[in-house]
Amino acid sequence: MNKFAGERLADATPHAASLIEGLRDIGYSLETALADIVDNSITARARRVEILTETAADEPAIGVLDDGDGMTEAELVAAMRPGSQNPLAVRHNLDLGRFGLGMKSASFSQCRQLTVVTKKNGVTSSAAWDLDRIAETNRWEIQLAADPSNHIWAEKIGQSGTLVLWQKLDRISGGFAHDHAKRAEQINRRMASAERQLRLVFHRFMGGATSSLKLLLNGRLLKPIDPFALDHPATIKDPEDLLHLQNGDVVIQSVTLPHHKQMTQTAWDEIGGPEGHLKSQGFYLYRGRRLILHGTWFGLCRQSELIKLCRVRVDIPNSMDSEWNIDVKKSSAQLPPIVRERLKKVLERISDGSRRTYKRRGQKLVDESRMPLWHRVLVGDTIRYRPNSEHPAFTEFADSLPVELRAGFFNCVALVGASLPIDALHADMAGSAEHIATDEVDESALAQAVTATLHRLLHRGLDAKTISSMLKDIEPFRSSWDATRRIIDKALGAPNEYESRSAEA
Repeated sequence: MNKFAGERLADATPHAASLIEGLRDIGYSLETALADIVDNSITARARRVEILTETAADEPAIGVLDDGDGMTEAELVAAMRPGSQNPLAVRHNLDLGRFGLGMKSASFSQCRQLTVVTKKNGVTSSAAWDLDRIAETNRWEIQLAADPSNHIWAEKIGQSGTLVLWQKLDRISGGFAHDHAKRAEQINRRMASAERQLRLVFHRFMGGATSSLKLLLNGRLLKPIDPFALDHPATIKDPEDLLHLQNGDVVIQSVTLPHHKQMTQTAWDEIGGPEGHLKSQGFYLYRGRRLILHGTWFGLCRQSELIKLCRVRVDIPNSMDSEWNIDVKKSSAQLPPIVRERLKKVLERISDGSRRTYKRRGQKLVDESRMPLWHRVLVGDTIRYRPNSEHPAFTEFADSLPVELRAGFFNCVALVGASLPIDALHADMAGSAEHIATDEVDESALAQAVTATLHRLLHRGLDAKTISSMLKDIEPFRSSWDATRRIIDKALGAPNEYESRSAEA
């Protein structure tokens, strides 16, 4: 017996023109749209994916060309259908898709004409969505080309592969439809911005021992950006933590980046990205080795300067999409409660490591035996920084003054300490600590400080080797070490043999 018998039904097929325009505004950026197309290439086992642009032509175009498996015409027609796959269906573990909407919705978000040219078993097929045509016909119809070779870049397809072609780039051109030069500039600028994101999102496919993908932009091979700096010898890597769940395993690994003084400025800036390391700290969520989300603590803690070196890799399989609420764009997710509890414990452990990295470097500045120029003083719950009025550079100069001027001199020193711009320092440190540096000191002032400190340390019975080692670790001598070493050698009346040997080594 039909349980639906007797029901009154009405056709509710969505209007093609309305729905397909709605698909344009899911929330893709150019970066996420291109990444979605590259996902399909990786799923098709492509080893080479090239992003192509033609910006100077009357009709600009962007293409994504791969050497993957390709499709027959029947497979192409199915792939062009919105919602071509059920998100609840079991997928191969290397399948980066989910809803069967990605290629269409990603493309529509950037252009009004999507053409796919594909080759399999020696046969080339082509199909296109033209949103202007849909607006007129209001029909779910794609156009099958009689001669696919007529499309730009179609001749680049090898023995097998697929070209995804975007034309009528209304969302990328910046409104400069009639100014070709400004339109080209706008598209190129957007592509340059997207390049970094692609290097980050697919870095685990592009680099390391498991490298399986060459990603190019107009013939230029892109290099991966590893946000964990795993190749750097000073990076601290914790053992992997495995969380077994019903629909798969979650793999967690925490990493503490090196201090910025241990890296080149170029490498530091690259892994920090345009917003800097303060914004890029946090969890990095991967689905099938593809980066989904990064630079977030999922509300478990606040971004902080002291833990900005902390990054945590979280790997999940595509069988856990529903638990993590992975969206169509594959650019957002929600943390399942059971994983949240595990990550809380991980966060407690790794934040201590990042704080130690900074405090180890700061400890030398408050070591009394090294005669720092500043004291770090704890008064109740308040930390205060005071100039060390007993430093030889101050006391020896004070001794050279008339007695009646000495109190005034030390008052000036205390006034400098009381005027430390705490608010400005805090704001600068929170934003970009790596760009803050001590002021340069001229050689005359440096000589006064070195000579006074050297006399005091020699009076204590320390040798030249020990003195050089001590001064090399504190400011202002550390930042001006070559000049400091010359002053020491001159004061001792002979070259510092220990430092000379160290420099030669």
